Amino acid sequence: MRSRQAVLLAFVIVVALLPLTIAPYLAFQISFVASFAIAILGLVILIGHSGQISLGHGAFMAVGGYTVAILLNTAGIPYVASLPIAALVCGLLGIALGFVSLRLADVYLALATFALAASVSPLLKRFGSITGGVQGLLLPTPHAPGPLHDVVRGEVWYYYVTWAIAGLLFALSYAGLRGHVGRCLRAIRDSEVAAVSFGVNPVLYKTLAFGWSAAYAGVAGALQAMATAFVSPGAYDISLSLTLLVGVVMGGLDMMWGAILGGVLVEFLPLWVQKVNPALSSIIYGLALIVIMLFMPGGIAGGIQRFTSIFRLQPRGARETVPIAKDLT
Repeated sequence: MRSRQAVLLAFVIVVALLPLTIAPYLAFQISFVASFAIAILGLVILIGHSGQISLGHGAFMAVGGYTVAILLNTAGIPYVASLPIAALVCGLLGIALGFVSLRLADVYLALATFALAASVSPLLKRFGSITGGVQGLLLPTPHAPGPLHDVVRGEVWYYYVTWAIAGLLFALSYAGLRGHVGRCLRAIRDSEVAAVSFGVNPVLYKTLAFGWSAAYAGVAGALQAMATAFVSPGAYDISLSLTLLVGVVMGGLDMMWGAILGGVLVEFLPLWVQKVNPALSSIIYGLALIVIMLFMPGGIAGGIQRFTSIFRLQPRGARETVPIAKDLT
């Protein structure tokens, strides 16, 4: 436990001091890692802990981004107030989708969420009077408030805001998944029949997982809309949802800190392979993903955990099954 606390403290210190040692543009890119990590964390909750697959979380990012843009442009609501509203709107949509998904499982649920992701871009174009159509909507560039505006660059300010929000959401997720809610979600994931026999309500917790996950995706979409100061249908096509799925699988499906590794991969791996060979970037990107999955089927986080367990000279702990049943009674 002390080693985990030391690693966490070191990570916080690095995140806090990093903008002081790197170029502002690189800090701006790393802030995207935080926003992607928030969206991927939602998939960790949904897929890794409740066992429900989603191929449509890019749609919730679109709703979050457009909610912030519309609130700013029509009502003048600032970013500070529009972010929780975006999370609430996406959370309610996620709960509604969760009710629908109760009758679906496995590949059928994946297809339903895939259809959601595929339909969001045409819908945004269709209601152009609200969403700006193909041209999208412009947003004001975020900057530090008050006297900090002349001291802190906009990129650095956005970096700290994004990572602060990410830290808060990760802390809330840690508290929730370590408690009764997390145990109920994992019980449903492992065996819904057994979970029901111990008094777990699958309807409640499955819809809660969808709403929780969608709210995180909405926050991520809102943060990226703030960063780019622009939203358009082209930014939320089906590839975004698939990118998030790649991030959660590569990072680690059932590990929270794997979401950060997934965010790093999603943001920087395409840029790295582009530098290796621009003409073969897609091929190199695909090969890199295949290699990771072959040698680390549990994601990078799972691979690191297995590697460190060798040096502890003790077997890895089994997945939480029997303790869940005890705690649910």
